Amino acid sequence: MKDQTDIPQSMQEILSYTPSETGFRITERWFSNNKDFPTIGIANIHAVVPDIEANKDKISKAVEIFKERKVNLAIFPELCLSGYFWEDEPACRKYMDQAVIENHADWINKTLKSYLDDSFKGIILNGIRLGSGRKYINSTYIIDKSYDFLHKDLIYDKMFLPKIEQIYTEATGDDVLVLEGYYGRFGFTTCYDICFSQLLLEYSKIDKVDAIIELASWRILAFRDYPGMNIGTDSYYAELWDMLLPAQAATNQVWIIACNAVGRHEITGAAFAGGSGIWSPSGLKLVQASRLNEELLIVHNLDIHGQLKLERDDFNYSLDFNEIYRPIKCKRTFTRL
Repeated sequence: MKDQTDIPQSMQEILSYTPSETGFRITERWFSNNKDFPTIGIANIHAVVPDIEANKDKISKAVEIFKERKVNLAIFPELCLSGYFWEDEPACRKYMDQAVIENHADWINKTLKSYLDDSFKGIILNGIRLGSGRKYINSTYIIDKSYDFLHKDLIYDKMFLPKIEQIYTEATGDDVLVLEGYYGRFGFTTCYDICFSQLLLEYSKIDKVDAIIELASWRILAFRDYPGMNIGTDSYYAELWDMLLPAQAATNQVWIIACNAVGRHEITGAAFAGGSGIWSPSGLKLVQASRLNEELLIVHNLDIHGQLKLERDDFNYSLDFNEIYRPIKCKRTFTRL
């Protein structure tokens, strides 16, 4: 299906630049040599808490590098503008009140959008916006040259909220966001959302997306211990990330393009798991970023449609699913009855 000529080292060349040259480690790979296919940039970066301006500078620098390296779509992690919440509620709220996206619309419209053109088409960014009462809404925004990023049709609101987020944020309902363009049909999830198989089933079987874009501030540390088997770990969440993403990709036969935060929270010391990457519809990992360090991943000429068709032509799970399950009229679910 793919023309293999002139692909650097048969689609496997990696170019890494030291932080002294760019401020980030940069890893580039070539999926094909067909420049009609999209080049995806994924920012495996750390959000400083509390320092919104430092985070804006870091995002801008990453966007500049992505543009230089011919990226078509750039993706940033959950809460990349503010960083993550912490338990001191008065101090956290005072800071997060400054970080709501409405306060930074000029920066997005004048700075980030200035990088966009006919080639560099979009930036996917996550941050909090104003909700009801004292609550915020954790939202993902599509930064596009032509549209208002705050338009309701271009926002995905996180549905499933961990306990600490329930203190500060609210879910707006049973949300999905599906965007279709030249590069494919994309659905969106935020962090904890990816754990819920029904949501992925909706995206794959009802919305028929090609790819899920997952933004996260996913942590490393959690304990699981099975002493009778002499098995245990103190990094369960990071291991879960590595198990869950390929499983969701494979069982739903969709691409998973995931961008996670990395580094330690300056106030709580919580370590975020990094490990951003791309998983094919087979579940196989194509590229994955560092667990410990900031890194920009760039995958050139990703054949989203062609590879998806190739794998479904080989074995299409949906055919067997449809033999057993039926959609319920006017509902986003299925029945075997």
